[in-house]
Amino acid sequence: MNLRFIDWIWNVQGSLPLSAQTSSEEAFDRLAPLFRQVGTNYERFQNQLRFAKKDPAAQDKMAVFEQGLLQVEQGEAGPVLTYHMRSRALLLCFLAPLLFLAFGQLTIFAGQMEKAPVTAKAPEKPKAALPMHPIDQWLGAPAPEKPDAKKKESAAEKKAKKFSPTAAYVFAGIFAALYLIGRFLEPWLVRRLFLRQLALEV
Repeated sequence: MNLRFIDWIWNVQGSLPLSAQTSSEEAFDRLAPLFRQVGTNYERFQNQLRFAKKDPAAQDKMAVFEQGLLQVEQGEAGPVLTYHMRSRALLLCFLAPLLFLAFGQLTIFAGQMEKAPVTAKAPEKPKAALPMHPIDQWLGAPAPEKPDAKKKESAAEKKAKKFSPTAAYVFAGIFAALYLIGRFLEPWLVRRLFLRQLALEV
């Protein structure tokens, strides 16, 4: 299966122009502090920097990316830093709504199966209300309710709640919102982070 058409879901890539005087070694020297973090391994080879993260610390500004490749290339207007990074968090946030929607559909299907009658049953005859004592009638007391009326109503409510897909749809909406926010916010944040780091003096 060719993943080029869908890898944008969990990959973040971009490019930054560098000043003509900035070499690849100098650019990576400025970016190196971002990769000297707990749980991060990185290696430099000529004009490339590869990194991989395992159990990164919460303070790591790039913790959302598990691995990536940074490269300095020569563009028409001068050197350019390109980056391509993968985020498992984005992938999970993308898949979670689909999973919860599937749970919601299964819940609806289970409710329909529960309602489907196995065998035709004769309709139950409504039970007559209990007779009132003459003294109660004389005192004006209200007539007693039909037996089991409240119990049947509460049982029906419990069954409706049991097969309600609302919770699954709510979680699907939450994760969909998280993915949309992260998909647009993370590329902007990492670009700003690289720009700030490249502007520092070595």
